Amino acid sequence: MQMISGEDVHRLLGYPSLVAALKTAHRNPVYSAGEAILSEPADGDPERAFITLPAWQKDGLIGVKLVTVFPGNPSEHSARPANQGLYVCFDPTNGTPTLVADGTALTLRKTAADTALGIDFLASPDARTLLVLGAGALAPHVIEAALAVRPDLVRVQIWNRTLEKAERLAASLTFDGVSITAAADLADALPIADIVVSATMATEPLVRGALLKPGSHVNLIGSWRPDMRECDDDTIRRAELYTDSREACRDCGEFFQSIEKGLMSWDDIKADLFDLCRGDATSYLSGDGVTLFKNAGGAHLDLFTAQELLARHSAGL
Repeated sequence: MQMISGEDVHRLLGYPSLVAALKTAHRNPVYSAGEAILSEPADGDPERAFITLPAWQKDGLIGVKLVTVFPGNPSEHSARPANQGLYVCFDPTNGTPTLVADGTALTLRKTAADTALGIDFLASPDARTLLVLGAGALAPHVIEAALAVRPDLVRVQIWNRTLEKAERLAASLTFDGVSITAAADLADALPIADIVVSATMATEPLVRGALLKPGSHVNLIGSWRPDMRECDDDTIRRAELYTDSREACRDCGEFFQSIEKGLMSWDDIKADLFDLCRGDATSYLSGDGVTLFKNAGGAHLDLFTAQELLARHSAGL
């Protein structure tokens, strides 16, 4: 059995190769996937959770991600990540454990690559400005992954509820030919962004559809629960809607709340990554329309990422 550290997960899963691997994996997936969520018992903190995400791909791997969610961690003296975990793989022919990897690093890589694949299909090839909402652990990975699929980006702005945190992150990042700054006012930053990526814990909308630049792309990573929301009703009305998985997105606040309000139906989701990667749906079309991609995640994406990790580790890369 192979043990892979977080440092090696990041080293092995470069974004150009991981995005390409996810695109290939979506073309012919045959998998069984699930999710189980436990809250802290005995009237504990309702925000704390233990999540298991198992998946089994035909002729591929059996895998499960084990994740703890402790939202208070980053603000404590130890400053541990809010999400921590492990990923465990098993051989599908005999059930033998084959891999244990750092689940925190794998999740960061998977989530950023999933978002980048959405950007690659749905954002304008002429995009030059990226706006990232949120300055947490995922933000630098989102920026790096976006640059992997849109290398012509020349400006990155980072907005965070605490401006100082956005300023610290912006100052810590360096990419050749790219200006990276903190955005003090979200209302000023939204109208000039070609690509907007939101990675927050917001329960009230941050992205305002009326402010979006014609032809822009919105990519939402947060709002994985029905009570969470990162964009407003105007964004839903204005945008062509996409997601990574039609099945996984059904509990996401953007779509769940919009369905309840009668703003959309599930049939209004034009395509997911399976459709796009197989060529069964049209991706970006030039013009003034806005595209929206909901990154819902899912156990299958963790498994696809673990497959690439195991392949690159076994090849001695």
